[in-house]
Amino acid sequence: MLSILMVLRKFYSVFIFLLLVNCKNNQKDDFNQLRGYALGTTYSISYSSSKLTKNLLSQKIDSIINVINVSMSTYDKDSDISKINKGDSLLEVDTHFIKVYNKATEVWKKTKGYFDPTVGALVNAYGFGPNRTHKTVSPYQLEQILKYTGWDKAKLTSKNTIQKKHPNLFFDFNAIAKGYAVDLISEYLRLNQVSSFLVEIGGEIVAQGVSPKSNLPWKIAIDNPKQDEEKKFIQTIFLNNQALATSGNYRKYKLDKKTGKRHVHSINPKTGNSFPSEVLSASVIAPSCMVADAFATALMVMPFEKSKLLIEKELTLEALWIIENKKGAVEQHFSKGFYKNLSEN
Repeated sequence: MLSILMVLRKFYSVFIFLLLVNCKNNQKDDFNQLRGYALGTTYSISYSSSKLTKNLLSQKIDSIINVINVSMSTYDKDSDISKINKGDSLLEVDTHFIKVYNKATEVWKKTKGYFDPTVGALVNAYGFGPNRTHKTVSPYQLEQILKYTGWDKAKLTSKNTIQKKHPNLFFDFNAIAKGYAVDLISEYLRLNQVSSFLVEIGGEIVAQGVSPKSNLPWKIAIDNPKQDEEKKFIQTIFLNNQALATSGNYRKYKLDKKTGKRHVHSINPKTGNSFPSEVLSASVIAPSCMVADAFATALMVMPFEKSKLLIEKELTLEALWIIENKKGAVEQHFSKGFYKNLSEN
């Protein structure tokens, strides 16, 4: 049996700390900050606007989160995705589900299957899903689950219904829906003529314009995966009109008492394995947070060399990998364009 050893944190994903550079006491009158809880984690929004009130924005955020939960939350037994997972093949999904489904299909193809939201049955088997059932997954069980895991085993029909080739196929959009929520909130701010803002949900970020406190691009600090070291942040970057998502396995894991092996929540959809790889965390900069979210997830389970080649081909993406080498030392690996975002700390 697996015993839970989960480090409790506010965020489900890897921490990313938001740093407002050159903070001053003379905060501008039109600078607003809003914080709350959404999608099982926390959110933080900073924006410059004298017209858009925090009350109005808070109401809009609640509306957006509610729509996403109703459509895609596996933790809501009455959501559309839960009904589909239970076998409803007649349910017509909404536009949000369709957008996420189509983008997931695109990323699944580009990553050659390393990003796959049908990994839900494996997530549940290892105890990371809604039921939190903690059991050792035997090789036979793993073999059986893999038979109905795979994005090519489902289809979005012309009637906007979902057809599954196997009744046990289980969708889990948690690795992309949070980024989509960040995009929706960011788009709402743009529609309200907010030129400078930072939207963050559980560490997934969209930043536009400049920090009203410094008139410089937003500065983001990426957490050090080696929690036992004194250095809290491993890197700081500037973001302007970009999205950032980071995925990591050092905060959310379970420990098998019998073997002492660590099981992590980033599960390889090809093998079904939940063992940590050499990649401690992966950060992706992209035009949208939904895309950054999905690719960061894929980079955690892809072989490192393959993931580097993937990012080289994707001209709109940049990445930072935090690697633990064979000697236990931490290494940073950057894509060529990622250097442009680095700050001098």
